Amino acid sequence: MKRSRITGAGHYVPEQIITNEYLSTIIDTNNEWIVERTGIEERRWFTPGIDTVTSMSVNASKMALDRAGLTAKDIDFIVFATITPDYFVPGNGVLLQRELGMQGKPALDIRNACSGFIYALSVADQFIKTGMYKNILVVGAEIQSSALDKSDAGRSSTVIFADGAGAVVLQAVGSDEPGILSTHLHADGDFAEELYLKDPGSSRDVRLSPEIVENPSFKMFMNGNVVFKHAVVRFQEVIEEALQTNHKNKSEIDLLVTHQANLRISNYIQQKLELPDEKVFNNIMKLGNTTAATIPIALSEAWEQGRLKEGDLVCLAAFRSGFTWASALLYW
Repeated sequence: MKRSRITGAGHYVPEQIITNEYLSTIIDTNNEWIVERTGIEERRWFTPGIDTVTSMSVNASKMALDRAGLTAKDIDFIVFATITPDYFVPGNGVLLQRELGMQGKPALDIRNACSGFIYALSVADQFIKTGMYKNILVVGAEIQSSALDKSDAGRSSTVIFADGAGAVVLQAVGSDEPGILSTHLHADGDFAEELYLKDPGSSRDVRLSPEIVENPSFKMFMNGNVVFKHAVVRFQEVIEEALQTNHKNKSEIDLLVTHQANLRISNYIQQKLELPDEKVFNNIMKLGNTTAATIPIALSEAWEQGRLKEGDLVCLAAFRSGFTWASALLYW
């Protein structure tokens, strides 16, 4: 059986930098309050008319392809993770396919929010292991800023979420070569309404109306305390699951890359795993929470900074709305 290996990673973030100081001019907050609760100092928001989920994913994909030594023509399949597609229908995978000149190649969209990239990576891994495809482009991209409630009522979400795109190239290699060892996926729909955006939903008399647009259901809702309490438990569980499955010890991890939800969560998991700073990668301080894009962006930046070397044991983990959570253990 073939193994799948990440051979290239790329990313793109919008040019518009939104500082904590700027947010303090539009909502009741300040730099100290934001940093203490999230660790975020600044984030990127898209520029309307310039950035789209598609354009950002094109830039990230081209970077990943170049680093893998491939072209778009070499790709057999696209797996695209996003909850903020450019269109309600169709999904963003076909829009990326069109821009890359890959007409005829299949594209699949994944809607698992912050754990979407690991879900997408797991799907791609299975296709490679079965021998159906050899080269797969896995993408996570989001524009969250346009859906935020930029008022005092939406402060807890507005200070966190941001925009960006990340991509990796997954290629088939021999079973004895470095690559993905295992992926682990979980969900619990009992908590769906603790972090969700209700409208525009389809199960309404009218899907979209002025009343719905003005209703709080049209804005993202997050029960921060509930999300935090579940996240710190599920993160640790799913990381330990990956290690135990592959008979690895936490001390063997060379780099831990978690979904960049909140620096407090990342630091808590780091402490529980007793990992030194050099074995953990965080970039939420400058980029905020880009949902499905956080992990591929982090992988791309970690590689650029020399934090990822061939043969390193890397653990990826994510948790978010649904609730859904996931992990992957791989050799770089």
